[in-house]
Parts: sequence; C-alpha cells; structure tokens
Amino acid sequence: MEQQNVIQQAGPQQNDPVNHPSHYCGKIEVIDFILDRGADYLLGNVLKYVSRAGKKSPDTEIQDLEKARWYLDKKIGLLKEAEAEKQKQVAEALAWTE
Repeated sequence: MEQQNVIQQAGPQQNDPVNHPSHYCGKIEVIDFILDRGADYLLGNVLKYVSRAGKKSPDTEIQDLEKARWYLDKKIGLLKEAEAEKQKQVAEALAWTE
C-alpha cells in the first residue's frame, strides 16, 4: 500500500470529535507526525501527550505531562534492559572463549 502524504497544510479545521478533535488539531495533527516519524507505541504516546498537554483542558496539563513522562520512562527502561542483556551476552561469549 502506498503511503499517502499525511501532513496537511495549515488552515481552519472544524471540530469533528472522531476524526479531528479540536484538542488534537494544530498546523499538523499529532497522529500524522507520529506516523511520519515511524514512532513506536511508547514514543508515539510521549509525542501525543506532550503536544496536547493542557489543550483539552488547562486543568489536566500536569496530568498530560505526567502521562508523557510515564511512557518515556517505560521506553528508557526497556532500552536499558535490552542494553544490559546485550552486554551480558557479550560477557558470556567472551567467558566461553577463554
């Protein structure tokens, strides 16, 4: 399937609660940026929560940023675990060859 150009030109958009909720819209929609960058689930959520922080309701700005931090911390933790596993395998391979 051929990828469509997902970034739209800036312009007024109507509030469509399903396809274009007002708190998701700006010059480009966040989903379009996430897809264009090929972000995984965790980083996609970081981008989503940071970009819309406080836009749905100013009262939830901190909560949105805390959600972004949760997803970012999860991503960092998984990367650290993968790196530690890789180092363990290298150490085991080196020990085996001695």
